[in-house]
Amino acid sequence: MLGGLVWYLVPMRRKIVLRNLRIAFAGEKDLPELRRMAKETFRRSSANLISAAHTARLSPEKLRRLLEVENLHLLEQAQAEGKGVVLLLAHMGNWELLTKLVHIFPQGSKCGAFYRPLNNPLLDDRIRRRRQIDGMRMFSKRDPFHQVTGFLREGGIVGILADQRVGIQGEVTPFFGRFTRTSPLPSLLARRAKAEVLALALVTERPGKWKAVFMPVKTPYTTPHCMAALEKVMMFGPTDVFWLQDRWKVFVKRLRPFSNWLEPADEKGGKPHRALIWLTEAMDSWGLPEAWFHPDISYEVTIPASGRAPKWAMEEARLHHLPVLHAARDIRRVIRILDAGDPLPFDFIITRKAPKALAQAAFAEQILLVQTV
Repeated sequence: MLGGLVWYLVPMRRKIVLRNLRIAFAGEKDLPELRRMAKETFRRSSANLISAAHTARLSPEKLRRLLEVENLHLLEQAQAEGKGVVLLLAHMGNWELLTKLVHIFPQGSKCGAFYRPLNNPLLDDRIRRRRQIDGMRMFSKRDPFHQVTGFLREGGIVGILADQRVGIQGEVTPFFGRFTRTSPLPSLLARRAKAEVLALALVTERPGKWKAVFMPVKTPYTTPHCMAALEKVMMFGPTDVFWLQDRWKVFVKRLRPFSNWLEPADEKGGKPHRALIWLTEAMDSWGLPEAWFHPDISYEVTIPASGRAPKWAMEEARLHHLPVLHAARDIRRVIRILDAGDPLPFDFIITRKAPKALAQAAFAEQILLVQTV
């Protein structure tokens, strides 16, 4: 019930969740179904977050009554070979239960996990101590890399939440059919420590009951193979996934164009990025800068209703003839209509000099606005 209430109170997050689902399921599900999934995501995420406050303090006996485990033999096989295990995890289900998995692993297992330190040091210390109370060792990005690889070489199990977005330091990898930047950490750890890699899905069976399912990862343990395994994990229970982060956000701006973000430049994914070039007049004297041309972008251009397409407009670009718009609400309405005209959402709007109304409309629709030279 609280999750259903939050759905109505945070319209910006609604747009982010729906955007993520449109990219993940483009061509597979229609917009009405995706909206229903988005609302259910809010309900599931809220229920899981609230439940986490209770399950974090459960005894091992109560934990076994609430959590069903499938394919545990995959972990046992890896351990029988004397190898450590990198465990690929996604932010889904009641993920605080993951710190309790030490109780369902084979006896004597050494368990660790990566975590992101909180900005509040007092709260961070409390959360870390609570997660370590069952013998789970917590690693952060501040810890030396050799500590983690050494832990794996000793036969340890290290969980990594690898589904969230990364910045320019990530590795270009297809994820749900779209090229994006993803964390190379799981693959790097597996290669350095000669460890096995497994994926784990955690889904809600019914209120107060969850299921953890171990899944194999294709060898060699490259970043694309790891991300493909995470796709299967998230597809196992898509409304249990925490879609509230803008997963496919594009980190570009005026002096950092798309060609810097996505490499190699001659690659094209199955789900291209979508750009709207916003023109208030037919500007033959201004053209899209060369750095913004990329085969992985699908271009659309707005031009005045009485005007002609500028000479520089790409032959493959989709043209939209629009009346002159001045009010932010009118621009927003048009952007929303154009955005819904394709299974994939707009990733960014490109213009030469954005009027205030366009900037307000783009922000309201949670679409990145880029002003070029």
